[in-house]
Parts: sequence; structure tokens; C-alpha cells
Amino acid sequence: MTSRRDRHPLRVGTLLWPQKATWPELRDTALAADAAGLDSLWTWDHLHAIVGDPDQEIFEGWTLLAAWAAVTERTQLGLMVSANTLRNPGLTAKAAVTVDHVSGGRAWLGLGGAWFEHEHERHGIDFGSGFGQRLDWLDEAVAGMSALLRGEEITSTGGGHYAFRALRHHPLPVRGPGRLPIMIGGGGEKKTLRTVARYADGWNLSGSVEEMKHKVDVLAAHCADVGRDVTEIEFTLNPYLCLRDDPQEARADFRERLAHNGDDYEPDPPVDFLGSEERVAEMWRPYLELGFTHLIADSPAPFDRETIERLPRLRALMAGA
Repeated sequence: MTSRRDRHPLRVGTLLWPQKATWPELRDTALAADAAGLDSLWTWDHLHAIVGDPDQEIFEGWTLLAAWAAVTERTQLGLMVSANTLRNPGLTAKAAVTVDHVSGGRAWLGLGGAWFEHEHERHGIDFGSGFGQRLDWLDEAVAGMSALLRGEEITSTGGGHYAFRALRHHPLPVRGPGRLPIMIGGGGEKKTLRTVARYADGWNLSGSVEEMKHKVDVLAAHCADVGRDVTEIEFTLNPYLCLRDDPQEARADFRERLAHNGDDYEPDPPVDFLGSEERVAEMWRPYLELGFTHLIADSPAPFDRETIERLPRLRALMAGA
């Protein structure tokens, strides 16, 4: 039987917050992540800032990914995660394949049900009646996008939220039909994790070890229900992370960067990975035992180049353990 570690090698990446940062800062940090050998580079998908003042500056996700795709060479690229409600799913699938081609086959299609009501109200975008309805929309959307990425034609049968009519997309992903990985973010046990089990190549969630163990068990049960091996799904974790030899220095650095974004730092030791590579490795290990092989450092502006440069050393340390 193929193990999770055989399917999913250890990976490290970073998620650059697209708020309170300039395009040159975002571009140059992406180039640094690419040069350092990070496996993945991510950003948010929000139309207003979600930390601090909502009206402070922030860039749109898919166009930012396309810009990164044009200047980077190796790292995989994705949104953590694309808000399903902001766009028609056909448009989202088309954007993802476009980024995939610009990057030479390095795109991920990250998807979530959406939660930030403010940006929907200001833009006049339908926010639905609640989380349950938005997650129903997400499941319907992911089913349609999966088919489009495989090169299939889709027509809605009625009764759902969308009305696709003989829709087919070209070109297909660079790696071939259906070979653009889908990652779904969230931990809703009745709907989100069921959608992950049905369609996802990757899953993103953060929380304490105890919380994550429970979520993994729920996801495994959904996978069993649909006849799928849960080890097919790559588990990703994106904690607050800062690599410094002194944990107090790491904490002070992260506090300053959060303050730049208009937020106060409230320590949460189970999910804040702050300190040396050895210290952070010890914090990662119990999550790795649950299957979280892909660690993505949450990085507010101004961006932390030292952590980016040290992340591959953390990966090597974990791989050699």
C-alpha cells in the first residue's frame, strides 16, 4: 500500500499577504522565494483587507498570481484560497488554466466557500443566506470546474445555483486533462470535508494538533464513503511562522509585521511556529504524523526574507529526521 509520505514529499512554501505591500515588494519577495528553492508560493483572494482596516490597500489574487507566474521559474503558485462567490466558476477555471500556462504548469486551483461579508456588501456580490448555502454552491462549482479541467462539456441540470450551457474550455492544463491540482480550504465537517473527499488533490487547514486530528478523522470517513484513499490528498498547514535563532526575536519580528497591517499579535503557541529550525521542526512533527507534509509560512508585509531563506533548511532537517 502506498504511504502518504511516498505520495507527498515534504514541502515548504510561503503565503504573502497581498495587503499593505507594493507590487515591487510582492514581486521581489516572490523572486526571492523562487531563488531560495521554496516549493510553493501563495496569496489571498480578497477584494478588501481582512486584517486591520478593510479599506487599506490590497491587490486582487488571480492577477497577482499571473504576474508572479511570468517572473518566477520553479515554485508552484496558488491562492489560499479563491473565494468561490466572487466569480463564476467557469471564469475561475479559465483564470487558473491561464496562470498554469503562463507559469509552464505550476498552478494550483485553491478554492473555498468565502466568509468575508464586507467585500460582498461593498461590491454588491451575492453572499447567500449563510455558510451552508455557500458551501452548497462551492460543491456544485468544484464539480463543474473539475469536469472543465478534464476537458469535458458541462450543462447544468437545473435546481442548482449555476446555469452552464454546453460549456467546454480550451486550452486544457499544461500537464494534461485534469492535471491542474485542486486544493480546498476549510474544515466544515458536513459539507466542506465532503467536498474535499470528492474532488480535492490538496486540503488546507490550521489549528491545534487535537483539532486537526479530529478533522483528519472526519475527512477519512468521508473518503471512505466515496471510495477514495485519503492518502491521495495532500495536507497543507499554514501557521504564523518566523525562523530566528531566538524565539523572542521571532515573536517580536512577527508582532511588528502584524502591527504594520493594523493587527495586534495575540500568541497562540499550538499554531505559532516561532524560533529556530530545530524548535519549529519539533512543533511540525505532531502535525506531520497526522499527514501534514506541506508547511506554508503565513507572511504579512513587510515580508520576512530571512524566514524564506531558512525554510529549505527546515525542510532538510525534517526530511533527515
